[in-house]
Amino acid sequence: MDRLKILVVDDESRMRKLVRDFLVKSDYEVLEAGDGEEALDVFFAHKDIALVALDVMMPKMDGWQVCREIRAYSQVPIIMLTARGDEKDELQGFRLGVDEYITKPFSPKILVARIEAILRRSGQKGVSGGEVLDCGGIQLDKAAHQVMIDGEPVELSYKEFELLAYFMENKGIALSREKILNNVWNYDYFGDARTIDTHVKKLRSKMGKKGELIRTIWGMGYKLEA
Repeated sequence: MDRLKILVVDDESRMRKLVRDFLVKSDYEVLEAGDGEEALDVFFAHKDIALVALDVMMPKMDGWQVCREIRAYSQVPIIMLTARGDEKDELQGFRLGVDEYITKPFSPKILVARIEAILRRSGQKGVSGGEVLDCGGIQLDKAAHQVMIDGEPVELSYKEFELLAYFMENKGIALSREKILNNVWNYDYFGDARTIDTHVKKLRSKMGKKGELIRTIWGMGYKLEA
């Protein structure tokens, strides 16, 4: 089986090498870029990139713009790497469709674990079976990473897909924001609860009228009506 391709984008060659070495040990093929423009050139030259690890502050074109350009054509998972822990930056990233946000300095082992989790849960690595969830005209195929609403496909980002899957797996159950963070963003995610609100808002808008099935439980969290 061919190794999955990971695009690592950072203007620091030392950081790229560090991440590359850990990913190669985990049997990934690693592509590199040292600035935003090169990142887009590499991304569009390879149609089978499984995930992008993208630095924010870079010359020529920053990570935000690279993310916008990629999201205009692809829902490939994107992990943003940044030296800034600013909440506004983090929320901006999620609004642009970023799937994970990791603040430097970080452990390369943690980054690889995050990448493994994203690829595994998005159906690109080590997933078998074809579980399909169905609720109120919404069909979610985990293995194919596909959502259909009333027979029409809906394009969701990785995190939007995971959020909808979690709601559907727990339909009719009121879920606290803390529980959603722990299960969708993984146990080691230290994010603000507003991250969830941002994703739910985008998810609802993409679901059209079916978005109304995701009910807000004031002071607690959300529930998908069964």
